[in-house]
Amino acid sequence: MATIRKAVFPVAGLGTRFLPATKASPKEMMPVVDKPLIQYAADEAVAAGIDQLVFITGRSKRSIEDHFDKAYELEAELKEAGKDKLLEIVRNVLPAPASCIYVRQAEALGLGHAVLCAKPVIGNEPFVVLLADDLIRSSTKGVVEQMTEVHARYGCSVLSVQEVPREETHKYGIVEVEKGRNGELRVISIVEKPAPADAPSNLAVVGRYLLTPRIFDKLEQTREGAGGEIQLTDGIYDLLQDEHVIAHPFEGKRYDCGSKLGYLEATVEFGLAHPELGERFSAYLRAFRE
Repeated sequence: MATIRKAVFPVAGLGTRFLPATKASPKEMMPVVDKPLIQYAADEAVAAGIDQLVFITGRSKRSIEDHFDKAYELEAELKEAGKDKLLEIVRNVLPAPASCIYVRQAEALGLGHAVLCAKPVIGNEPFVVLLADDLIRSSTKGVVEQMTEVHARYGCSVLSVQEVPREETHKYGIVEVEKGRNGELRVISIVEKPAPADAPSNLAVVGRYLLTPRIFDKLEQTREGAGGEIQLTDGIYDLLQDEHVIAHPFEGKRYDCGSKLGYLEATVEFGLAHPELGERFSAYLRAFRE
């Protein structure tokens, strides 16, 4: 079974829901306590053994490249000032042996198109896709590691899923599943953002995908949908006609940091769990509520 070595991060979106904060700065660089969203996603991938991070970028995304680049001047200043702990943090933003590759998406033509832009880099290997908007905290293994273990057992594409309220199905790709012989959930259908009355279930795909390279063939044949975008969901639907796809109800709590409320929830809960700030932040919140 092929080892998963490459992860794709589609980061070319405009982040309009957070304007004006995202007018000149990528939404993926918005911090949750002391790390930007894209750092959490990259850390999750690297923890699963992935060593090639492929960023599908667009205009105004240069700060993502700068974040993962080596900062010689900053490191020199921290070293001279004896700030060894901060120096170690800066040096490990991109831990060895991981490397970054940047591919430009000239036009924002949808998630499916962003994934297709990665084809020259991915080649004929299975790979994962992470959406930094979906920040997921797990008590044990990260979601990417969970998915790679499922792939190792079954050798097919894997979608991370969770139940959502029926009235929210219009926000997600929704899957219909059936149980396999070993209890796995096999996807038999997937539809993009169905109305609640039309949704085949309330099992939603969230921002982690493990895909076989066959998805590129499907995306190349996928027609543009609403708004002229190529939907990844449509490519996965076509993939189902040729091979199995498994839905994985992941262990962990997801924060929708593409929404203001989800971002605030993540900030509070990650702040409370922070080893240096948690106790004082908790005391502050108790006093604030009083």
